Amino acid sequence: MPLDSLSGKSALVTGGARRIGRSIALALAQAGADVAITYRNSKQEAAETASAIVAMGRRACALECDVRSESAVRLAVSSAVAALGRLDILVNNAAVFETAPLESLTPDQWDAMFATNTRGPFLAAREALPHLRAAEGRIVNIGSLGGEHAWAGHAHYSSAKAALHMLTRTMAKAFAPVISVNCVAPGWIELDDRTEDEAANAARYAARTPMGRNGTADDVAQAVLFFATGPRFITGQILTVDGGLGLS
Repeated sequence: MPLDSLSGKSALVTGGARRIGRSIALALAQAGADVAITYRNSKQEAAETASAIVAMGRRACALECDVRSESAVRLAVSSAVAALGRLDILVNNAAVFETAPLESLTPDQWDAMFATNTRGPFLAAREALPHLRAAEGRIVNIGSLGGEHAWAGHAHYSSAKAALHMLTRTMAKAFAPVISVNCVAPGWIELDDRTEDEAANAARYAARTPMGRNGTADDVAQAVLFFATGPRFITGQILTVDGGLGLS
C-alpha cells in the first residue's frame, strides 16, 4: 500500500486502542491518514496507540466513548472532526465477544451483544454521515466469519454480526452514490490476550484453514485499507479474511 495513499484524509476507528482496532488505526496512519480512536476502558492502551500514530508524523486523538450510548457517540464524532478537521473514513470496529450455550442465554446477554455489535455501528454511521457525505468518504464495518456461519456456542454474537452484515448492505444502498460501505469479516485471528481456552483452540483452527495458519490483526488491517483506498465503485461487500476457514 503506498505510504501516502491516504494523505490529507482523516479516519475514526471505534475500539482502536488495542488488538485488531490498534492494527487498523496504525495501518491507516502508515498510509498517511490522521486518526482518531475511541476506547471504553482501555485508556492507557489508547494513549499508547495515539502516541504511536503521532510518532509517524500524523495527528491523532483518543476519545473515551461507549458506542452503546447515542450521546457518547455523537460527542466522539464531533470531537474527532474538531480535532482532525474532517472525516473521510469511519471504521466500526468496537465489539464484544462471548461464549454461551444458546439454551442458557439471558435476554440481557442478547441485548448487550446487539447494543455494542449492531447498535454501535448504526449510531456511529448515522452521526458521521454528514461529514462523510461532505468528504465522499468510506465506511468499513468489522463483522465476523460468525456472521456468515452458525456458531452454536455464540448464537448471540453470530446473530449480531449477521445483522451488521445486513446493515452494511442496507447502508451501502442508502448512502450511495456518495459513500461506499463495506465490511471485513475476520475468521480466527491470533491475539496476544486470548484466554487459555481460546489459545488452546488455535492449533485446531489453523489445521482446518486451507492457508495453513490463523489470521493476524495485520491481515484484517490490510483488508480495511483495501476498502479505504480502493475503487469507490466497490460497495455493499462482505470480505471474509479467514484463510479459507469458512470453506471447511
